[in-house]
Amino acid sequence: MSNVNFTINDGEKIGIVGRNGVGKSTLFDILTEKDKDFTGNIIYKQGAVVVATQQEYHNTGDMTVMQYVLQGLPEYSTLSNIIETYPDKMGEDMKLIHEYSEALQRYGDKGFYQIEEQIERELDNFQLPDISRRVFSTLSGGQKRMVEVVKIMHSDAHLALIDEPTNHMDFIAKEQFISWFRQAREAVLVITHDRDVLREVDRIIELKDRGTISFKGNYDKYLKQNAVSTGSQMNEFEMIEKRIVNLKTKIIEYQRFKEKSRNPSTIQRFKRLEEQSRKELAELQKKEKPTFWIDKESMSDLHYKTAAQYDKFKAKNVRINLKNDESRSKHVLLSTRDLSIGYDNPLFANINIDLREGESVEFRGRNGAGKTTLIKYILGDQSITKYDGELTIDKQVRIGIYEQEVSSTYFDMSLEDAIEKMYLSRNLSISTTKIRNLMSDYLFNESDGKTPVRRLSGGQKARFQLIAMLANDPQLLILDEPTNHLDLPSIEELETALEKYSGAIIYVSHDGYFRDKIDGQIIEIGATS
Repeated sequence: MSNVNFTINDGEKIGIVGRNGVGKSTLFDILTEKDKDFTGNIIYKQGAVVVATQQEYHNTGDMTVMQYVLQGLPEYSTLSNIIETYPDKMGEDMKLIHEYSEALQRYGDKGFYQIEEQIERELDNFQLPDISRRVFSTLSGGQKRMVEVVKIMHSDAHLALIDEPTNHMDFIAKEQFISWFRQAREAVLVITHDRDVLREVDRIIELKDRGTISFKGNYDKYLKQNAVSTGSQMNEFEMIEKRIVNLKTKIIEYQRFKEKSRNPSTIQRFKRLEEQSRKELAELQKKEKPTFWIDKESMSDLHYKTAAQYDKFKAKNVRINLKNDESRSKHVLLSTRDLSIGYDNPLFANINIDLREGESVEFRGRNGAGKTTLIKYILGDQSITKYDGELTIDKQVRIGIYEQEVSSTYFDMSLEDAIEKMYLSRNLSISTTKIRNLMSDYLFNESDGKTPVRRLSGGQKARFQLIAMLANDPQLLILDEPTNHLDLPSIEELETALEKYSGAIIYVSHDGYFRDKIDGQIIEIGATS
């Protein structure tokens, strides 16, 4: 990553996007001063209060969730210390009395008198009730990320830096975050591929080809501007390619003229022209091919010549192969009648599904309502109790599952070994050639194949999950938040493949754009009354 240049204005909401692996996480670490190995300058306005979500947690000890949030709020600790300690020591010292008075005023202006109550309410909105007195270190990764967001929301800073805030949120919590994001007074820089969040930004900055490109407006405007700028970039790159071909031809011609000439001055002239052409050629050949991506909807509006250019130059994307044989019968793959399941108690009741090939069903509900439990029950988890109703599933159906987390079984294996083990564990044939082809289809390079799965990025792990889901040529896909960690072109490729897919789909997603694309019957999952 080089030539990264951008500014953030007061109150501006900026979304950072880019293909997996371009350096978004590195940029975040640099901005938060976690990574100091860079050249260039980061300049914050004097006196600006900057807060950021954390990725790693050290030295939290026995700190409670409430203590963790409060100590992360700018000024809270300092003001609280003054208010608590000065009455016992200030006496008639006018300087201390003045500081105490100012602290009381500032404490009230910041809303700190009601802060614990507000944080409790926010935690409840994010489905973290009765958690404020728990030890922070005992929370799950997803819970910690949501506590981070609550901390940011109450920081009242000048600038908030937020990395992938909505990955573990259900649709209610996400709406709560977006509502705050829309109204926040502070400037916010958010790294995300959540299109519902990007729809609310003022500007999108794309990390691309080792630099940055700024697009004014939200996600929908970004798509239109990106199509125009990509068209211009393709024209420029095509001119460079033509110039390279022309220069190579001229160099050969100058060499021939030089060899045939007998006049010293003519020889020198052709030699000079040859050297100039070689120098220009070397400079042009140093230029790397830009990354070209245009979304499918914008593609349909392109002039046919630009569309042809795009087919020639477009960036490599994941290749998701799903059967779309329309001659398949529409027989029922799965059905439920008044189903009620749970563990110690029923999680929900009266779930009715009639799912055929070519149809899709969305499980919708808050985190903890039982969506994942229902998926596990469909997959045959014997630890779940059926309280009422029936589940019928075609015994011959092949199921592909996209899960949010990679199984720990694969963590210490290289990616190549993990793919091989995953195939063999399902009694599927696999070869070195097939592993290489799969890695190529899903944008992995040779060095990625030797990398332990635990060290893969979130996007790379997501692509491994896609490989696992499609290994057995499934007739029924079960997708649990499939767009988390995928970049925008990969999300679109997944959506395009699913729209053409002739099998059945069960999915859980809090991505509004994805739900609109896949559509289907909505099954509301909620607690029993």
